[in-house]
Amino acid sequence: MHEKTYNELLAASDILQLEPDDAISRIGDLVDLSTDLGREDGLHRAIDWCEQLKTSALSPGQQATLCYFEGNAWSAIRQLRHKDGGDVWEWEQIEFEKEIICLRLAAKAVGVVDFPPERLCQIYTNLGNCFSHIGRFVEALWYYDKALGIVPDFGMAQGNKAITLSDYARTLYDNGHTSIFLREAHSLLKSAVEHPLEPDAREAFTRGKNRIESFLRPDFLSTPTDLDNFPMGKNEEEKAYRAWCLRERLFLNPLNDLGNYPIANRDILTAPSIVVGLNEGPYYPALFNALKQEYVSARFLLYAGIEAAGPHFSDRDVLLYNTLDYPAYGLATEQVKIAFRMAYSIFDKVAFFLNHYLGLQIPERQIYLKTIWFNNGKKNGDLLSRFKSKENWPMRGLYWLSKDLFCDDEGFREAIEPDARALNEYRNHLEHKYLKLHMDEWAGPLAFQDTVGKAMTDSLAFSVYRRDFEMSAISIMRLARAALIYLSLGVHTEEHHRAKGRDFNNMVMPMRLDTWDDDWKR
Repeated sequence: MHEKTYNELLAASDILQLEPDDAISRIGDLVDLSTDLGREDGLHRAIDWCEQLKTSALSPGQQATLCYFEGNAWSAIRQLRHKDGGDVWEWEQIEFEKEIICLRLAAKAVGVVDFPPERLCQIYTNLGNCFSHIGRFVEALWYYDKALGIVPDFGMAQGNKAITLSDYARTLYDNGHTSIFLREAHSLLKSAVEHPLEPDAREAFTRGKNRIESFLRPDFLSTPTDLDNFPMGKNEEEKAYRAWCLRERLFLNPLNDLGNYPIANRDILTAPSIVVGLNEGPYYPALFNALKQEYVSARFLLYAGIEAAGPHFSDRDVLLYNTLDYPAYGLATEQVKIAFRMAYSIFDKVAFFLNHYLGLQIPERQIYLKTIWFNNGKKNGDLLSRFKSKENWPMRGLYWLSKDLFCDDEGFREAIEPDARALNEYRNHLEHKYLKLHMDEWAGPLAFQDTVGKAMTDSLAFSVYRRDFEMSAISIMRLARAALIYLSLGVHTEEHHRAKGRDFNNMVMPMRLDTWDDDWKR
């Protein structure tokens, strides 16, 4: 019966002859049947239909559903091609790229339209699963939480979030944090298996729950950890700032990925212990210090710029003209711009760290996070052999994070973040040209089409609403935070591998570093 229906669907001629809803429904049916029958040809036909239908006038809801089905098709192709699991550590898998792009486009379209809650939860959960597999576990948890924010007892989101937390826990170098992560994972798994699930999912979640129970004592698992009774600062201003950082998940602290708990309101992430030669100094902790300080400074500037209540005294008596397009001027506006630039600059400095740590020997003027993974720093040079199947989950996450960045060089113009090109435009105009922010009252860039209107348009500027730019700045800040977490935990994982391969007769002597006191900072 299924085979007959499948052949009938496959024999359909022109998908564009159908009404959009009927066409989308037919594509969904073909994806489901092709998946059940293990037929890759049907999945590719469904993808072709999706591409054809995208040229039609679709509503945001139709676009979201279409992209969701296309993402499912790519997921099914990936599972068919890699069903033996032998290449689970392959870093470069085009099917993941395609699936992530489709699901992100679906989520973006959903943002402007009412959508069935369960379908939206499926989109976010599938995104979480993709990001978890490729090593971007920080963002994976964000997607799972978006699903659980819609349907709190969505079992697949609970269970997959728990599995990601368990894997995240194994990358940490703080055993106390590991235990907290595993307890949270155990609680989620207990809840997940109480809901209707597919047999495979139930088996995986039960297995994960039992594994944690074999590792942690029953009394520890049954006693909740106090995550709330921790000081948030010395005054109301500091408390408000720390609460904002927790809410936006911007602390350099893995515990912030569990939620907005006061226990996480400290930037405790550091460079892990790294073995170097006897004649080498502590430059890795020093470089990570610099990256961390730049990040937290950019974070505060962003907060100050967004939360500013009014003009700063430094803005007084600064003569500016009114160009009649509601421009945003003032110290707070510049603080947001500076924060964006500082956060974006962290990515290539992370690449600088890796270039030295991994001995990639890329010339300093050619070091970019987008390109360091490839032979000769060029995409057409192929992924370096050392990375192709490297068993380092956080470092693979850093590689896939680099795919979110847009680079206007041949071979690097594709990004898995739909807004990557716009973010790169913001940065380029901030650094080299002219980015202009506008207040909400601005009518927009296409408001004036007549001669007089065009004469009043600032044609030199790359114009954007200030509120939109602030959201982009927060996104870049989160991405920079994730990059620093992946760098730290990726190096920690690499050090573990190096230790296992080190000659037992080679002596490693510890060198302890004291901390830099807060009172010494200026």
